[in-house]
Amino acid sequence: MNPLRSALDSARHANRSTFVPFLTAGDPNLAATLEYVDALVDGGADVLELGIPFSDPLADGPVIQRATERALAAGTTARDVLATVEKLRARHDIPVVLMTYLNPVLRYGWDAFRRDAAAAGASGLILTDVPPEEADPFLPGARESSLGTVFLAAPTSDPARVRRAAEISTGFVYCVSRLGVTGTRDDLSDAFRPVLESIRAAADVPVGLGFGISTPEHAARAAALADAVIVGSRLVRVAEEAGGDAARRLQAEARAFKQAITEARA
Repeated sequence: MNPLRSALDSARHANRSTFVPFLTAGDPNLAATLEYVDALVDGGADVLELGIPFSDPLADGPVIQRATERALAAGTTARDVLATVEKLRARHDIPVVLMTYLNPVLRYGWDAFRRDAAAAGASGLILTDVPPEEADPFLPGARESSLGTVFLAAPTSDPARVRRAAEISTGFVYCVSRLGVTGTRDDLSDAFRPVLESIRAAADVPVGLGFGISTPEHAARAAALADAVIVGSRLVRVAEEAGGDAARRLQAEARAFKQAITEARA
């Protein structure tokens, strides 16, 4: 079984949610990315979501946009990110989900990209701006390369899109918690509950909840309902603000989120 799906299914069977931190690869450089991954794994990450930087990140708010700009300014390419995945997989036995947009993949070449991603050790792929209805050209290749597919469903998604996302997601369905782009928030809206319930009704597939999960308290609420809790902007902002102390700060943040997620169903 695909390592991503295996990790999520094992957690579901144990009645716990998984902790999925996100980083933008190459922010501020690729050496730092490896150091930050070490810290997150030490802090309890179950799955890693790693962003391939793209110049027009439509789904992301200011924090991740700035991270993307720093990564691109450092010269980070998709090939660099895959090489980094290979290095981190040699260091850690943790599933890696790549998150990016369609343009970098098309520029790389879809067949080459999915083969190289799998060879590097990636277990899943999120093409953020590919809606489920337009995913057919990518599904056979992803299956052939054993890349778990992850599609998004939002509070505004109609029932047909939710069903389609659930049917073709072989990794998990990424349930967007609220309207708008990624970013830290003061509270966690309940707007995601109807779409999460619709996903569960459509297919027996793990559901991850992300966008705006900014505190351990948010994570605990999410973990009580979802199979995976995705934390991005909060961690990216910690790394941005902490400078040379970023790895230590990220480890402490990860531990706090992991504890909250673990205790949510205890």
